[in-house]
Amino acid sequence: MKNLIVTLFMLVVCFASCKKEEKTQVETGGVSDSTKTKEAITEQPLDSAAQMKAWQAYATPGAPHKLMTDEVGTWNCDMTFWSEPNGKPEKATSTANIKMILGGRYQESNYQGTMMGQAFEGKSTLAYNNASKEYTTTFIDNMGTGMLVATGKYDESTKSMELKGDMVNPLNGKKTPYREIYTIVDAKTRKMEMFDVKNGEEFKSMEIIMKKK
Repeated sequence: MKNLIVTLFMLVVCFASCKKEEKTQVETGGVSDSTKTKEAITEQPLDSAAQMKAWQAYATPGAPHKLMTDEVGTWNCDMTFWSEPNGKPEKATSTANIKMILGGRYQESNYQGTMMGQAFEGKSTLAYNNASKEYTTTFIDNMGTGMLVATGKYDESTKSMELKGDMVNPLNGKKTPYREIYTIVDAKTRKMEMFDVKNGEEFKSMEIIMKKK
């Protein structure tokens, strides 16, 4: 069934590509022989067997997904926040329930706790893209209406991944960069650090120490 789905998908992609190419040739009135030769050299389509193999490799979970699977379970989170450089820290706690979804291809984490005297709920996802060789993380919660999206790579030597993205400042509506450093401290301990920028200066805005139950 999996191979049938992939085959059908590739047929749709090939059909769409052919229609797009046909439309382009009609609109441009054709191209010169030299241009055709150059395109043939720089872009040689894969045969159906190679396409199938590439898509199967793209869709198959590997070692990075095993790394995410190792975190399945319930974690206690000790959270510390800073609103400005050298500011007074504020504390909060939450519980994260982590699971793998869609056949072990993605990690989903659901957070519940208390923050600033209010009930806190959050959800994050983590993906490893076999094609781009990078991780992507997303996060949403009930304290806002935006989504944080960051991408980065894992460094085996430090057992950590650095992810970078942009967030919108609700005070002025402008985008500002942020980054995360996620460290595997040991089998039952994780550390997540978040760094924001204020007045052109980067500072640590959050640290979460996660302990697996």
